[in-house]
Amino acid sequence: MNFKSTLKLLILFLLLGGSLEAQILPNLGQTDRWMKGATAAMERKDYETANSIFRNLIDSGLPLPEEMPYLFAETLFELGQYDNSSNFLKKYLELTGFNGDNYEGAKELEKRLEGPLKEIQACQLCDRNGYRFETCSTCQGKQQLEQECNYCKAKGIIGCSRCAGTGMITKKNIFNIIEYFECERCSGKGRLTCPECNGSLKELSACRTCSGSGKISSELICNHKELPHEH
Repeated sequence: MNFKSTLKLLILFLLLGGSLEAQILPNLGQTDRWMKGATAAMERKDYETANSIFRNLIDSGLPLPEEMPYLFAETLFELGQYDNSSNFLKKYLELTGFNGDNYEGAKELEKRLEGPLKEIQACQLCDRNGYRFETCSTCQGKQQLEQECNYCKAKGIIGCSRCAGTGMITKKNIFNIIEYFECERCSGKGRLTCPECNGSLKELSACRTCSGSGKISSELICNHKELPHEH
């Protein structure tokens, strides 16, 4: 599960679980079965299955047991999704405080997360969520692209600001009579060649896909090590 998917789940969880006590309690049997299935998977260290079950539970809209975010945080930790794990752990502590059944375990997990989260912050190979960067497929890592000129919207011309695109300017003479003159700036045309692309309709600008960085986040969890170069 990538960061975007987990973020959506977290948002959904906040909507569903912001007030656990106020939730309607239908289908508790299904919730209980899913929770038992997830914890059983965790006990046999099958975290991928546990992860899938927890995701299904959140997507279902069924009541969410208050210990669920802690168990999900543990699962995400074991899968190396440390930032996502931290987010669910914070939500668990926020919801249960000192009263949670797994409070001690949550504080222990909080300590275990410190090292991995620091590695993510210090790593230049991944984004702040721990997902490895890959070369931008749009600019091929060049950071810039020849693209349609954004300034003139690929028209090659812009309206003259001095005459407001009319080609004429007005002045009052000493008799307070308005006189019309051809705009000197645009030679009466009302438009000018785009100063950014010089009429070529194109501009060399930062790649919009990667915001000029030459890289985008992948769905691969980073191990903070350089990949071997191919020869």
